Amino acid sequence: MELKEKILSSYVAFENGININSDLHEIRTKALQNFEKLGFPTKKLEAWKYTSLNSILKEDYSIFPDREAAIELADVKKYFIHEIDSYKIVFVDGKYSSFLSSTTHDGKDVCLLSAAFSKDKYKPVIEKYFNKIAKQDNLTSLNTAFASEGAFIHIPKNVEVEKPIQIINFNTGKENAAMLQPRNLIVVEKNAHVQIIERHQNLNSNAVLTNSVTEIFTDTHATVDYYKIQNDNENASLVDNTYIEQQKESTCSVHTFSFGGNITRNNLNFYQKGEHINSILKGITIIEGKQHVDHHTLVNHIEPNCESHQDYKGIYGDRSTGVFNGKVIVEKEAQKTNAYQQNNNILISDKATINAKPQLEIFADDVKCSHGCTIGQLDDQALFYMQQRGIPKKEANALLMYAFANTVLESVKIPEVKKRITQLIANKLGVNIGFEL
Repeated sequence: MELKEKILSSYVAFENGININSDLHEIRTKALQNFEKLGFPTKKLEAWKYTSLNSILKEDYSIFPDREAAIELADVKKYFIHEIDSYKIVFVDGKYSSFLSSTTHDGKDVCLLSAAFSKDKYKPVIEKYFNKIAKQDNLTSLNTAFASEGAFIHIPKNVEVEKPIQIINFNTGKENAAMLQPRNLIVVEKNAHVQIIERHQNLNSNAVLTNSVTEIFTDTHATVDYYKIQNDNENASLVDNTYIEQQKESTCSVHTFSFGGNITRNNLNFYQKGEHINSILKGITIIEGKQHVDHHTLVNHIEPNCESHQDYKGIYGDRSTGVFNGKVIVEKEAQKTNAYQQNNNILISDKATINAKPQLEIFADDVKCSHGCTIGQLDDQALFYMQQRGIPKKEANALLMYAFANTVLESVKIPEVKKRITQLIANKLGVNIGFEL
């Protein structure tokens, strides 16, 4: 049985196994019908021209888990940013792990989406925000149809969350192949501030396909700092769909660090619905082997006097493939827009590939917009200069790559995250450099 048919035939059993209200049932049913019509994306679609899912869709995935596998903290501690005190929302094989988590309802809600679905006090938030900005495309619709668990974060107005929130999804490999579909809803009200770190991690060599959807609502003068750490094993594939709606005078930044996995597709969409908004999208990709990472970004400037800044760096070795498809849309009313988009790439192998497509669609006439893309190799003269001064070639290469990535790292606001990413970069480059950027 093909995966699509297996998913469709599993839906009735899935709904019978969860407690949902009639409104959610209608949302799920429409989403399933949409997925049934669209199916999985193929390279015939322009947005998926350079990324094929065929190889990973051949697996016989378990569609939804029926039990939680037990894991010990000592076995997974290294995947947390454990140097800092933080709230934690942890899922194991799609199921909430109370043992590994640390949630709160003290002045804010850092808890489970399933709880928000089932309790009346959260109903107004769910009705106002759930599935309101997520696209009705194939994979987002698939997630909506099967969404039952994920993180629910609600920060009331004027609240600055005193410590970061970590959202971590583990797959234990108890199934020969598993398909996970976490759904996160994050609502940050007026003048509130939150920092969030997200990670997906496979703990086994068995195949896993994660189809994740996150909706983020940033209200007036609110600030959201979001960090995605992607450093999974070669049998893990991830499609990450993130949708962000910003109101006036808000700031939202998303940093995406892609260092591992089989196929990784990041769909990041910003919608600016007010004036004096700042949207920040930054990323570092370092991959090798036959790994594939695809960054697909959209910033929709709807109102005047707003800014967006995109800066993506990629380092590709062996037979790896990178894709960057960044689109900026400036509507007719969005005068005085300042939009910046840059994608720089280094190929350290003759067999590595990068497909870059920066795009601007501008319908206003009083704007400042720029985009650019570079693809090249390390500077041989700089390498020679460093080697002449006693720096071994391997370390010299690493230093140049660190400098290349520094424009992204310097904007990371959590020192412990910056330190962890620096170490991950050093590990990817196979060096040990005794300093931090």
